[in-house]
Amino acid sequence: MAGPMGGGPRRGPRGPVQKPKNAKGTIIRLFRYILKHKGLFIGMLVFAAISSLATVSGSLFIKPIVDDYLTPMVGQEFTKELVAPLIRIMILMGSIFLCGALASFGQSKCSVWLTQRTLNTLRKDLFDALSDLPISFFDSRPNGEIMSRFTNDVETLRMFISQGLTQFISSGIMIVGSFFIMLFLSWQMTLIVIAMVIVMVFITRTLGKKSAFFFKKQQEQLGSVNGYIEEIIEGQKVVKVFNHEGEVVSHFGDINENLRKAATSANTFASMLGPIMNNLAHITYALTAAVGGLLAIKKAMTAGDIVAFLQYIRSFTQPISNITQQFNNALMALAGAERIFDIIDQKPEIDEGYVVLVNAKLNDKGEIEETEKHTGIWAWKHTHGDGTVTYTRLAGDIVFEDVTFGYTDEKTVLHDVSLYAKPGQKIAFVGSTGAGKTTITNLINRFYEIQEGKIRYDGINIQKIKKDDLRRSLGIVLQDTHLFTGTIEDNIRYGNLEATHEDIVRAAKTANAHSFIENLPDGYNTMLTGDGANLSQGQRQLLSIARAAVADPPVLILDEATSSIDTRTEKQIEKGMDALMEGRTVFVIAHRLSTVRNANAIMVLENGRIIERGDHDDLIEQKGKYYQLYTGSFEEN
Repeated sequence: MAGPMGGGPRRGPRGPVQKPKNAKGTIIRLFRYILKHKGLFIGMLVFAAISSLATVSGSLFIKPIVDDYLTPMVGQEFTKELVAPLIRIMILMGSIFLCGALASFGQSKCSVWLTQRTLNTLRKDLFDALSDLPISFFDSRPNGEIMSRFTNDVETLRMFISQGLTQFISSGIMIVGSFFIMLFLSWQMTLIVIAMVIVMVFITRTLGKKSAFFFKKQQEQLGSVNGYIEEIIEGQKVVKVFNHEGEVVSHFGDINENLRKAATSANTFASMLGPIMNNLAHITYALTAAVGGLLAIKKAMTAGDIVAFLQYIRSFTQPISNITQQFNNALMALAGAERIFDIIDQKPEIDEGYVVLVNAKLNDKGEIEETEKHTGIWAWKHTHGDGTVTYTRLAGDIVFEDVTFGYTDEKTVLHDVSLYAKPGQKIAFVGSTGAGKTTITNLINRFYEIQEGKIRYDGINIQKIKKDDLRRSLGIVLQDTHLFTGTIEDNIRYGNLEATHEDIVRAAKTANAHSFIENLPDGYNTMLTGDGANLSQGQRQLLSIARAAVADPPVLILDEATSSIDTRTEKQIEKGMDALMEGRTVFVIAHRLSTVRNANAIMVLENGRIIERGDHDDLIEQKGKYYQLYTGSFEEN
């Protein structure tokens, strides 16, 4: 809810992922985020290159150590003259490996910093995008699905950037470096290695396709399990009231079993890949060793060549194995990134309004003038096409003219609705569930755009008013209250961020919330968590009413605002509510018809149409639908 002087807060194991639809485009876009921290990325590349090259070049010393030092020493006594050169070359080799270890540490640090800063930027952009999306987006998607973007999908990206990306870079350098050195040492044995790598790639692709298919099913089933758990936890009271624990456990067992089957198949293929690659590497190692022995017999290779080549086989095949193991993770990360970008790319809430709300004052001639100071007078500032500016005092005059609306094109919810509310009037909407009462108030807020007709606010088409300014002029108390983590005072202050402690206490007294707040151990400094779970439903509703009171708006929308308050409490706050509504235009939705008796006009809705209108006495005399509702002769849904 928002008020003229403040505003409310701006409103995503792994979740369901799938193979990316546009891997190339997603990679390019993801790297744009990564390259926003170019220094860290370049640092990671440099350290990765140094670490990998140190590993590759360090092994070059094996050949001279074997051929030039160890072989000549066979059968001879160890003397200082023989051992000293060997020690020197081993110290040099150790120094290179030490540089590689230090570079690996630097790579790790750069990778961590790069990952966290990239994800920080990505989460911020995702949250900003969500804040700009229309209410219809959230109405059409489960909260858990949106939350999975911030949790599951961001986590897969974290794993990819911090581990997979560096693994690809390091492995790539080692593969290329080892290949050329192997080619230099023996092109014959290199052909054997290449042939075995081709077999490895074929097996990886075959098993990878199978694994990807079942991993997709696993993530879908995992999403179903997580969604069901969330649903049941939220509805735990209902489950227990109707003794459905057995049915819930049984159904969970079914979907959990589906997850087990999918996960078993996915991980069976995934777990096969590692052992197969390792065994193929061992076979490659054995074949090249045998061929190397034959070449050594023919004097085509030395013992140092063979030992060095065998070492480079590990340096060549191990990175390939690492890349294959990261392949599925990379696909999952790209799919997660694509899901994140899908929300970021959603069309934001359109606002073509240009009429804004400003502080105003009356000059000596009684004319409206704009001012920076808060005077308690508000005006609509209307800038016309010719550059002229006119001011209309904010009074709360709202008119519906033949409004037709449907949440989808296939189903119309409101049909040719016409009504008006003069400043200071109280308009009530009654009718069966689904008749369209809340929809009308959603249209006043411009949570949705009408298909036909017009809604005028102080004579101005609301489509010309900027949405933020429109909503600042409205105070809303919803049936489903929502409290944020923070103190009671903070939650009331959401209605007006500039409100002082005295303003908040005054608003709480108006809503009759002051007495129960004062009786809490920490009073207004009492911390609320879990949507105010430490308060009763009635107390939470009273805080919501206080939040509206501190906003001091000219128009109030009360959507069954007292539905969660018992009759005794309701009567206690009637005077406070009357004080809150005094001088304001008020729209009330209520199932308790006793709360709308003093309304200036009561609109009776049915199937999206106003079928009766008038004050309480008029409608009782008509003995129509309202009479049936009021007397109880009609059972409301």
